[in-house]
Amino acid sequence: MSQVIKLKKGLDIKLQGEARKELTQLPLVHAYALTPDDFKGVTPKLLVRVDDVVKAGSPLFYDKYHPQVLFTSPVSGKVSAINRGEKRKILSVVVTPEAEQVYETFDVPALAKATSSEVTELLLKAGLWPMILQRPYGIIANPEQAPKAIFVSGFDSAPLAPDFNFVLAEEAESLNAGFAALAKLTEGKVYLGIEAGSQGVLNQIQGVEIRQFEGPHPSGNVGVQIHHVCPIAKGETVWTVDVQQVAVIGRLFLHGRVEMQKIIALTGSETKVPHYFNVMAGCPISSIVRQADLRPQTDGGTVRVINGNVLTGKRVDQKEGFLGFYNDQITVIPEGDRYEFLGWGMPRLNKFSVSRSYFSWLMPGKRYRLDTNLNGGVRAYVVTGLYDKYLPMDIYPLYLIKAILAGDIDKMEQLGIYEVIEEDLALCEFVDPSKTEMQSIIRQGIDLMIKELN
Repeated sequence: MSQVIKLKKGLDIKLQGEARKELTQLPLVHAYALTPDDFKGVTPKLLVRVDDVVKAGSPLFYDKYHPQVLFTSPVSGKVSAINRGEKRKILSVVVTPEAEQVYETFDVPALAKATSSEVTELLLKAGLWPMILQRPYGIIANPEQAPKAIFVSGFDSAPLAPDFNFVLAEEAESLNAGFAALAKLTEGKVYLGIEAGSQGVLNQIQGVEIRQFEGPHPSGNVGVQIHHVCPIAKGETVWTVDVQQVAVIGRLFLHGRVEMQKIIALTGSETKVPHYFNVMAGCPISSIVRQADLRPQTDGGTVRVINGNVLTGKRVDQKEGFLGFYNDQITVIPEGDRYEFLGWGMPRLNKFSVSRSYFSWLMPGKRYRLDTNLNGGVRAYVVTGLYDKYLPMDIYPLYLIKAILAGDIDKMEQLGIYEVIEEDLALCEFVDPSKTEMQSIIRQGIDLMIKELN
C-alpha cells in the first residue's frame, strides 16, 4: 500500500461542462504547428524554410543557448508557414500534413542495458527532451545535469481537468517503457503521484515510487507533490514530466519513432457535449472546437476559448490558435462581457464566492457557469492571510510576492522561490480580492533569478 498524503488547504472550483467519458478520433486536419512561446526561456533558431518537406520527428528549430535541444515536427508534410511577430520573433512553425505519415526512425537501445547518456541522446535527437522540465524555474531541463529525483503527477485537480486513468487506459505498455527510460536519467527515485482511492492503469505502473494524495486543488500540481515528498533546497534540481508525455517517450523506445498522439478533454459550460478527442499534438484549436456544438449566447455575449484550464490556461483565438505543447485540455466558458446593473446587491445564487458574499455557499455541491468577468477593477494590494488557506505548501505567498516586486533575491530564496512556478499560485490569484496578476509576478521573479544567478 502506497503512502497517502492528506492535504486540507486548497479549493475545488466546481464548474459545469465536465468531459464525458466518450472518445472521438480526430482525423488529420489542414495544419499542425510548434509554438516557441510554449517553452519558457527558449530562443528558437530555425532549421527549416517554407516549402521544406519534413517527416514526423524532423527538427524544426533548436534552442539558441542549448543547441542540442531540438524541437521536432509532430507530423510529416510540408512547412507551409513560419509566422513572425514584432522584431521578427518566431510565433509558430506550421506544417501541412500529408495523407500518409512518414516517420524519422531512431536507433533505440535496449532499456534494460541502456545508460543514462544513451537515453538522453535519444530523447534529444527525437525532440522529446522538451517534455522534461526542471524545478526550480519550470524550464526545460538541462541535459548536462542529473536531478535528485523525477516526479510525475498522475492526476490533475484543476477545474474540469481530464481523467488520466481514462485517457491512458490503453497505454500501460507505453507508460511502463516511459517510466523505465526516466529511471535511467536519475540516481534517485522516480515518483508517481496518484489520487487517493483511484483505480486504473496508473496503479499498475512498475519501478516507480507511488504516492497517493487526498485533498482539494492544487493537490494534483506536481509542485505541491514535490514539496510534500522531496522538497527542493538551494542548489538541488528535480525534473518533472506530464504523464501523457511519459507515454510518448515510451512509444519512442517501443517503436523507434516519434508518435505524438494525445487525448485531450474539451470542457466548459458552453459546450453542449463536452468529451475527449484523440488528436495529434499541435493541432488547430478550431479543429476541435468546431466539433463541440457550442451553446448559443442568448444574452448577446461571446465565449472565451482557453488553451488549458481556467486557472492557468491562455486565451486563444479559436480560428488561429494551436493546442499547447503541454496542454491536455481546452475549456470554453462565457466571456463575461455582459454586465449586471446593481449585480453586487443581488443574492447571486448562480455566482461562486469563496468569501460567502453570495448565498450560493449554502449549496456546496452546485456546479457553476462562471465567466471571466473580474467583477471590479484592479485594487491596491490588500495584506491579508487569505492566500495561506489555499496553498498547501510551507511558504508565505504574500511575502514572496512582495519580495519579487521589490527585486530582493535573498528574500525570494528564503521564501521559497525555488519550489514554485505560476500554476502553484494560480488558486491564490483566483481568490485574491485585489485581483493581482500573481502568476505573471511569479514568472517575473523566476526570470530575475535566472538572470542574476545563472
